[in-house]
Amino acid sequence: MVLQIVINGLLKGGLYALMAIGMSLIWGVMDIINIAHGSFIMLGAFTTYWLFTLLGIDPVLSLIASIGILFILGYIVQKYLINLIIRASAFITLVLTFGIEIFVNNLAQVFWSADVRMVQIPYGATNFSIGNFVTIPIMRLIAFLLVIVISIILFFVLNRTNLGRSIRATSQDLDAARLVGVDVAKTYAVTFGLGVGAAGAAGTLWSILFPITPMMGGILTLKSFVVVIIGGLGSMLGPLIGGLILGVTEALGTNWLGATYENLIGFTILVLVLIIRPKGIMGGAD
Repeated sequence: MVLQIVINGLLKGGLYALMAIGMSLIWGVMDIINIAHGSFIMLGAFTTYWLFTLLGIDPVLSLIASIGILFILGYIVQKYLINLIIRASAFITLVLTFGIEIFVNNLAQVFWSADVRMVQIPYGATNFSIGNFVTIPIMRLIAFLLVIVISIILFFVLNRTNLGRSIRATSQDLDAARLVGVDVAKTYAVTFGLGVGAAGAAGTLWSILFPITPMMGGILTLKSFVVVIIGGLGSMLGPLIGGLILGVTEALGTNWLGATYENLIGFTILVLVLIIRPKGIMGGAD
């Protein structure tokens, strides 16, 4: 039983990691805590839902559409809205992103109502067993593998391309990046777009595993924040490790204490990490 619970936690933790990668990227490069992050995950989820419901597009295929649409949305939001207060205090950026969250959530509720929905695909309930000990749901495994693929692609972009070098240079020393010719405004917009695109991908995977509503963003923002703090900024491994830790501890905790305590478990881990290792497990790592 414990092995089954741990595997379920790892599979869910991979999704948590993808949720947090986008927030970590924006926070690490732009020094902005994007309170609207969960709302962008919600938009990615509904993008997949409507593509499946109206056009019959398989959610795995609509993943590309979610990433593309949310990347463009993130790019526009940063360039024409967040960029206006990019040098303001942290409080102002928090207020602005909080306002974006309220606007997006309420607009979604107006157009789509508050009904709970879920993408129900024919193979969504299938699973396979390993011996007589472990049963693995196919969709959770597919989602986990997609998280790995997306993470590898993002790692390659950030470490092996000129765009990635510009992003890392801007993150490490803004003035030096300007001196060597980096277009900081464009780099910020692309960074925000990548973070929101990753959120869109997480939303797609969330929609095929769990119910979705227009008001789901708040708790997902908090979970992403917890994962980033646990893993630490400054490393691609941070969100991955943080997500897996949160997923496993939530799975074990809810099995022993009940599903009611899921969020309490996550925030307890957050407090312990802040006390023991304020920079997170991988904080400050290269």
